[in-house]
Amino acid sequence: MKLSYSGKAITGMLTVVPAHERKFVDEMANFNFSPKRSIKLAEVMGYDRHRIVAGAVTSSDLAVAGLEHLFAGGKLQREEIDALVVVTQTPDHLMPGTSKVVHGRLGLHHDVFCIDLNQGCAGFIIGIMQAFMLLDQPTIRKVVLVNVDVMSRKVSPRDRNSYPLIGDAASVTILECDAGAPAIEARLKMDGARREALMIPAGGLRRPSDATTAEMVEDEEGNFRALDNLKMDGSAVFNFVLTEVPELIRGLLAETNTDVADIDSFLFHQPNRFMLQKLADKLGVPYDRMPSNVVEHFGNSSGVTIPVATTSNLSARLVEERLRVCLAGFGAGLTWGAMLLELGPLNFCEMIEYQEDNQNG
Repeated sequence: MKLSYSGKAITGMLTVVPAHERKFVDEMANFNFSPKRSIKLAEVMGYDRHRIVAGAVTSSDLAVAGLEHLFAGGKLQREEIDALVVVTQTPDHLMPGTSKVVHGRLGLHHDVFCIDLNQGCAGFIIGIMQAFMLLDQPTIRKVVLVNVDVMSRKVSPRDRNSYPLIGDAASVTILECDAGAPAIEARLKMDGARREALMIPAGGLRRPSDATTAEMVEDEEGNFRALDNLKMDGSAVFNFVLTEVPELIRGLLAETNTDVADIDSFLFHQPNRFMLQKLADKLGVPYDRMPSNVVEHFGNSSGVTIPVATTSNLSARLVEERLRVCLAGFGAGLTWGAMLLELGPLNFCEMIEYQEDNQNG
């Protein structure tokens, strides 16, 4: 699918990461794997440490903390929010949606349009698309896009395929109409036939959680997980990314008469350093223009990794400069998408830490 937008822009970006940090070397004993092989895996994949919530922190907790920070700093006013889009795979409840939880906890006015999107690693791209469509309405002038996941609560600590790389985080992105903004081009593809490559088998109505879905079972690779936990077919996901994503990016660049050299930064979803470097090699992108350091410092927070890559690598530049960037997200669905746009100067571009004592239900 091809999508084009005009007269719209991102004007601010904030990320929220838990203060609680775990190191890979401290977790190796949980995995049915020799220390030597674990260290080798960490070197190849870029594991080092990750930020995960401690205790019963929910998605709305991280989202509210980020928005309250913006309110307190005068960077956003409650009354100027016209729409709230929350993208998450870890909602507070099956019903109501987390956007309504955030709306109520913040005391927003009754004319705010609230919507939840159940999207994963491509969720930042899809959230921007939804926000831009809302901005086509004359009564909507400012959209707040929240991407948030606390996936650590759904991953088995004894699953070395997933747990070392997983992270929790939230982002708050402000999108507004801007008559002078350059055109934005996006591409999006989905393949539900391959949905089982990344899934949580139990917990929905197809397979409700019960005592049996909580039982830990060892797989053929020595990982222990339950049906209530995230299950990833690593080989299938790796092949999907390296086959589908470069083709999509090349097509987007060709159709917009853009060369790799014209892009200041390729801000891609952050599955791990190894996969990102393989993508950079396939596309002919220098490593210094495709950040791949998020997993080693923060972990893979699903759809939040693009904002984390942005605020942790480019915050100083983006409050001063306008950069030509290519965004790309790929993962659960299976879904893959990309967007070519000019980003900056932003009103704010920063990262804050969430302290557990911030939790207020």
